[in-house]
Amino acid sequence: MTRAAHAAAAQGAAAQGAAAQGAAGILRAVTPRAWVAAALEHRDALLLDHANCEKKAASTALALMFTYPEDLPLSLALAQLAREELRHYGQVARVMRTLGVPFARLPPGRYALELRRAVRSREPGRKLDLLLVSALIEARSAERFGLLLPHLGAPLARLYANLASAEARHFELYTGFARTCAPREWQGRLQELAAREAQLATAPGRVLRFHSGPLANS
Repeated sequence: MTRAAHAAAAQGAAAQGAAAQGAAGILRAVTPRAWVAAALEHRDALLLDHANCEKKAASTALALMFTYPEDLPLSLALAQLAREELRHYGQVARVMRTLGVPFARLPPGRYALELRRAVRSREPGRKLDLLLVSALIEARSAERFGLLLPHLGAPLARLYANLASAEARHFELYTGFARTCAPREWQGRLQELAAREAQLATAPGRVLRFHSGPLANS
């Protein structure tokens, strides 16, 4: 193994460990092994959905900035996060091009839609829920990057090692603002939303997506 390969492997192991440890702090269920197996088998579809997820993450950050312009610290942090998510989209898109993965429209899965249905409609609860839902999505991303890393070769391995660390930072950012938003309520509400997230991330379904459960026939 070359020095560069050793470095990449070490980086991947460190990212995997940090992402898994951090995500375990707020996730209520681990990703099923069947999802990992299906994700590796359906690599092209997973990459396409992953690219979409990066765009959606940037869009979510921008939407929160428009919804809560009076919260300047939140807006400034999310402006940086949105730029980073769009940079991640570019990185994923370049890897897809390198691997010959075609770009196409992909219907979204039910994960994010169903999770956001649990968000309260009235303030101040709505703001807290939006922050916590975003934290849970980022935490699930970090966990899954870490789970996929040991099975990937270049160029995906290096990219996913970097992304695992980034997503870990992102969910910590969202939980930090949730803590500031509702110091007495955020932990209890996180547990409620995390229970729903765990159901959606582990329940078998008919389509495979980056945040879905395993395929029903896996």
